[in-house]
Amino acid sequence: MSAVDLPDGRHVLGEPGAWTKPTGRLTARTAYAAAHVVPRVGAENTPGAPADLDWEATLAFRHYLWSYGLGVAEAMDTSQRGMGLDWAAASELIRRSSAEARSVGALIACGAGTDQLSAETVSALPHQDRRAALATVTEAYREQLATVVGAGSRPILMASRALAAVAGDAEDYLTVYGTLLEECSEPVILHWLGEAFDPALRGYWGSADPRTAGETVARLIAAHADKVDGIKISLLDAELEIWLRAKLPEGVKMYTGDDYNYPDLVVGDSRGHSDALLGIFAAIAPAASTALQSLDGGTDGAARAHEILTSTQALSKHIFAAPTYYYKTGIAFLSWLNGYQPGFQMVGGLQSGRSLPHLVELFRLADRAGLLLDPDLAARRMAGYLTVSGVTA
Repeated sequence: MSAVDLPDGRHVLGEPGAWTKPTGRLTARTAYAAAHVVPRVGAENTPGAPADLDWEATLAFRHYLWSYGLGVAEAMDTSQRGMGLDWAAASELIRRSSAEARSVGALIACGAGTDQLSAETVSALPHQDRRAALATVTEAYREQLATVVGAGSRPILMASRALAAVAGDAEDYLTVYGTLLEECSEPVILHWLGEAFDPALRGYWGSADPRTAGETVARLIAAHADKVDGIKISLLDAELEIWLRAKLPEGVKMYTGDDYNYPDLVVGDSRGHSDALLGIFAAIAPAASTALQSLDGGTDGAARAHEILTSTQALSKHIFAAPTYYYKTGIAFLSWLNGYQPGFQMVGGLQSGRSLPHLVELFRLADRAGLLLDPDLAARRMAGYLTVSGVTA
């Protein structure tokens, strides 16, 4: 058995879980894994530097997710949008990933936002005429939507820091989103990202009170139900998600983005269930897929699905612990341990976003969940990481 000398003692690794791959896409739930990106070894990848990606490793990771029947949510916050992945790299990522998805008949949806606007432009928006400022934000969305649609992907209308900076009330959000939805030729996925994931989005939808904001979202969707495939909620509040889910028109999906409470929300109960668009599914893809395959098995299958997903919950809560916006570091670290990228590096130097103790505990929890898929490789890489960190000689 593989073993590693961790700072508090020797850790003997277990075996990977008995995970299975489906013969096609998963059908019990629509499930997207929000994927991270892999930087090119030897690139600058320092804060503020243009993102320089390892395209082979980045796209191979998407094929790995597709092999488990999951869809890929591309160019989302997990890929470090607004935290190292600039629009030039994101737009190329959208085009390349969409082409790869078509080549294998896989499910993909891509994020369209406003992050091509410079920080200086965004900081100036609140000081401009509000109508003109909102028009600037709307036009930025249009540019990115055109890129996503042109690539042949379903768009995800991402939450916008620029819109949060300039919007005065709920009506401003309804105006911008309503205009965009009317212009869209096919249904999109809306994206409500909470301030735990991005503090700049506090008060999104025109209110710091989630229920009040949720009423605005419900109004928007009711008015444009034919243009909304679903909405992803990343507020880490299961009861709020269930409350809003009950307000959705028939045919509009609730995609949970709750990386704490996903076992209950995805498996569901008498109040219904959520579909999934989750960053954690990129980290636990084999377990997530096996669980969702079990959902096709009726009551017993649902119990088994819940058991599998619950077995990953401690790992997920650790990866998404406060400050939650650094969860991407944990996903990249686990990807490296499992051999899906050559080094533990991230664009913008974000590999420094978590501490050594945090990553050591992540290693333990991933092993406990059966998600270190090649224990010998994971042990060697963890031992090497500890050595360069000064823990062992």
